[in-house]
Amino acid sequence: MSDIPGLPDGYEFSADTARVDVDRVHGWLARDTYWARDRPRDRHERAMASSMNFGVYATATGEQVAYARVVTDRALFAWLADVYVDPSVRGKGVGTAFLGRVRDHLEPYGLSRVVLATRDVHGVYEKLGFRPLDRPEQWMIHTSA
Repeated sequence: MSDIPGLPDGYEFSADTARVDVDRVHGWLARDTYWARDRPRDRHERAMASSMNFGVYATATGEQVAYARVVTDRALFAWLADVYVDPSVRGKGVGTAFLGRVRDHLEPYGLSRVVLATRDVHGVYEKLGFRPLDRPEQWMIHTSA
């Protein structure tokens, strides 16, 4: 399925939402990201409840070291969001392998498109087959004040 190397030894992938360390993930996103800074905990929990949630965990301790969620109709479309890799494991291949596993997990649904937004790690996503929008002028957004 995947052309991306597996996770480094000592790490495991999971699509089990029950394994997500909600405190840790909320802390990462609300403190360390440009897109979710100061996100209230209740909004984070609502977002998780309506999404597929994925994690990478250290096999020796069970500690979560990466997180991503996918908002999808499981038929046509998905939005990859809230991708975060703990700084302690960055540069070890965890992030790319993790996102490859997320991509492969979505493959059986036959989605027409999976989209995401990033301002700083385009190269990681390009390794997984993501590319800029063909016609960005066709896309629109509505935001709340």
